[in-house]
Amino acid sequence: MKNQRDLENLNKENTGSWKKYFQLGEVFTYMGRLFGKKDPNAPSNINLKMMHGINKISIIMFLIAIIVMTVRAIMR
Repeated sequence: MKNQRDLENLNKENTGSWKKYFQLGEVFTYMGRLFGKKDPNAPSNINLKMMHGINKISIIMFLIAIIVMTVRAIMR
């Protein structure tokens, strides 16, 4: 009886851990802040602007690369 409860608890913990890996809420909120309207209360200096600019460029390049790789894989 105790072993069965232990197995049930173990299964519940494993399903919960998988859900953690596929939560994309934080990613989408960051994208919204990065590509969305600027917050007037946010601190502003040249280093922060450059960092966000480089992040935008790298995200766009990554998405383009994923699209190109997908198209090449489909065309084979």
